[in-house]
Amino acid sequence: MEKKSKLTFRKLVERFSYGCGDFGCNIIYTAMSAFLLFYYTDYAGVSSLAVGTIMMVSRIFDGVSDIIMGVIVDRTKSKFGKARPWMLRMCIPFAVSGILLFSVPASWAAAPKLVYVFITYNLVSTVIYTAINVPYSALNALMTQDPYERSVLSIFRNLLATAGTLLINTFTLPLVEFFGDNAAAWTKTFCVFGLLSIAAFLFTFFGTKERVKAAGSEAKSEEVKDVPFKEGVKALFKNKYWIMMTGMLALFFLMYSVNGGATVFYAKDILGNKDLVGTINGIFNIVQICGMFFIAMLVKRFGKRNVFALGLVLDIIGMLILNFSGGAMALIIVSSVVRGIGNACGGATMWAMVSDTIDYGEWKTGYRTEGLVNSACSFGYKIGNGIGSALLGLILEIGGYVGTAAVQTASALVSIKICFVWIPIIIYVLGLVIMKFYHLDQEFDGIIADLKKRAKN
Repeated sequence: MEKKSKLTFRKLVERFSYGCGDFGCNIIYTAMSAFLLFYYTDYAGVSSLAVGTIMMVSRIFDGVSDIIMGVIVDRTKSKFGKARPWMLRMCIPFAVSGILLFSVPASWAAAPKLVYVFITYNLVSTVIYTAINVPYSALNALMTQDPYERSVLSIFRNLLATAGTLLINTFTLPLVEFFGDNAAAWTKTFCVFGLLSIAAFLFTFFGTKERVKAAGSEAKSEEVKDVPFKEGVKALFKNKYWIMMTGMLALFFLMYSVNGGATVFYAKDILGNKDLVGTINGIFNIVQICGMFFIAMLVKRFGKRNVFALGLVLDIIGMLILNFSGGAMALIIVSSVVRGIGNACGGATMWAMVSDTIDYGEWKTGYRTEGLVNSACSFGYKIGNGIGSALLGLILEIGGYVGTAAVQTASALVSIKICFVWIPIIIYVLGLVIMKFYHLDQEFDGIIADLKKRAKN
């Protein structure tokens, strides 16, 4: 159990340092979601369907590597803890792999390009991103067991993650144009972003501390034995709240992949100006960042689950406004504001809810496995992300989208709207259904009290 229930030492610095980890992660994640398919089709000259298929197949490998990394994190023993050492070990490989991702040799034939895409995409998503994101995701539950502090940490995580998203959405295309608006310009752009990601992960490593131990480990003054993998997996599927949150994450990241990847197509082909990506996402992300400063008060009063559900409702309203905006800029701005507030509610609570399922699982089964819980969640949402990437490519292909065409067909425009507007609305509705059965907020205090009693025995 945790020695202190609250983060008492340099709270603000530690919270900011923790959030920097997702700033670094989002530099690559947002780039993959929002611009990678666009880069492949419009600059590297690769088929959207072929790329979508590679992304979906690769997510299977990615999911397996997540589980492996979760076990590795749970068995990591160092003076820095379980999760923090991986921030230091993987920050430079993370930056280099991101650069390679956007360095497809444009002069190569189609088949060698696809081989390069397959290798570099898997290097990033299956190996490097997994090796740094799984331990980072486990870090929240290792820093504190106080539910409010976890929410605050998640708010800082989402604040900095949104800042990373805002950075990528705002500066990627201008930097690409600055460096020559060709395939090589993307490589130079991600050299810049790679250096920023290294700095962010170093902030997380040096600025955070792991405090939480498994129940009984301190009372017995001994190291907790490693949980057998088979038993750990069985414990996961006895954890109903983990199942709910994993399903929620899979749906959300499927939606993020489809919606995020369609944004540049929506701006370019529906609104007629690809530079509006910065406007749409910029307003959305700025509002989300501002909203984060008020979410902690809402969580304290209404609980994480209710705030999360409120965010889903606002997201639905924002998407409907966008769909019926008729391209009017004023309504597009209103939509971005409403969706920004909704996403602030969801982003600030989602990861804290995942951390809470770790304590529930320990209470329910006797096993505390931060790494396995988060890696299995990661497995779920990466499968969702992979399906989303493939779905985006498939829908665009069915709609007849051609990256080099001056004007898209009516069916291609419909396919873009389906990806950008209607798939997200369906996901948000499904999220509300899942949240109807989530009651951990009401049960959490009793669970923690019981775990503390066990620690004393």
